[in-house]
Amino acid sequence: MPISPARIAAFEILIRIESTDAYASELLHASRFSRLSPADHRLLMEIGMGVLRWRSLLDETIRPHSSQPLAKLDLEVLTSLRMGVYQLLFLDRIPQYAAIDESVELTKRVRKRSAAGFVNAVLRKIAKETPRSRKLDPCLAHPQWLVERWTRHFGVPAAQAICAYDQTARAPSLRISNSAVVEQLRRDGVELQPGRLVSNAFIVRAGDVTQTSAFRERRFALQDEASQLIALLGGNGRALLDCCAAPGGKTAAIATALPDAQIFATEIHPHRARVLRQMAPQANVQVLAADARQLPFGADFDRVLADGPCSGTGTLARNPEIKWRLKPEDISDLQQRQIAILSSALKHVAPGGRLVYSTCSLEAEENEEVLKAALRENAEFEVLPMEQELAKVKNSGVLVWPDIENLVSERFLRTIPGVHPCEGFFGAILEKK
Repeated sequence: MPISPARIAAFEILIRIESTDAYASELLHASRFSRLSPADHRLLMEIGMGVLRWRSLLDETIRPHSSQPLAKLDLEVLTSLRMGVYQLLFLDRIPQYAAIDESVELTKRVRKRSAAGFVNAVLRKIAKETPRSRKLDPCLAHPQWLVERWTRHFGVPAAQAICAYDQTARAPSLRISNSAVVEQLRRDGVELQPGRLVSNAFIVRAGDVTQTSAFRERRFALQDEASQLIALLGGNGRALLDCCAAPGGKTAAIATALPDAQIFATEIHPHRARVLRQMAPQANVQVLAADARQLPFGADFDRVLADGPCSGTGTLARNPEIKWRLKPEDISDLQQRQIAILSSALKHVAPGGRLVYSTCSLEAEENEEVLKAALRENAEFEVLPMEQELAKVKNSGVLVWPDIENLVSERFLRTIPGVHPCEGFFGAILEKK
């Protein structure tokens, strides 16, 4: 039987994510899938993201019905099973026979015909014995060690809110600085509502923005509201350095807000520097492929953004594959890189200038502890009270969130998925005395 294009695409993406360091948020919007019909693209998103979000639950469902340990199954076979089980458990509108038969055909398509009978038998057992639409605990779809960390740091209600947020499909958030683009999207059938954090943010309530001419012409950006807020924290400046700039969303936001500023944006990997150039094409942005720890600048900048490479635990709703890759020891390794990058970035701040340190991590080791380590060696910097700085942004009309105190933890910006309507970001502003 023919396999739907959506399932073929989902299978290919899931295999690539499991076998490489690729990210779902990038692959699902790749140009090669732009020819899918709107219905197929929706099914691709549902199956691809659903399997990644609920992978542990899917494996626990498969395990008692499999005659072999899951670790010994070929990746293609296990992926076919996961896709089939996700449809059986979560997608009531898909007939069970379609979920089973197309998973079997996917197995055959990748030359695993000897396993086709096994896939068929396992899925039929699950279809017969496992009820659909069960009420599931989102915490069970996360590694236990992560849930325990969040519970210790934020408390039980917040940890539960984070997990619930991660397991729910999020409406895309856009950064739009031109009202004409808003009207163009509405004419193209995209229903928007204003964002809840910042004035340039809009939430997509209906329609597919990726199929519009405005998307193809890069007239707006897909960017979470918390990420947009981070880009605003530095305030006005004339000479700016974004020292870990890829993929470029914050760089582009800063360049749009400060068209007269000169901005240097650096990225260590040349291929990501090319993506950065595409994402931030403004004339006042210069892109440089360079290591943030060894930049060819002096203390030349009145504003510096150090958005360090991090675990990304604040972005699991958009990048659920991270939670299955991440190990506790990775956080310590990342911390050492972050300290080195921040310490280097501080050297490029001019007297009286400011540096914004940010991550999309929920982990204290990557945030508060990195700041403490870097400041021990850079006593000429002080951390500015975040509440006062956010009040300035609010007075400018850009910040629209009503409760500033709710965004502040100690002297830092802290957004928590599920507690706030956005991804989890940390931000601190340092000023050179």
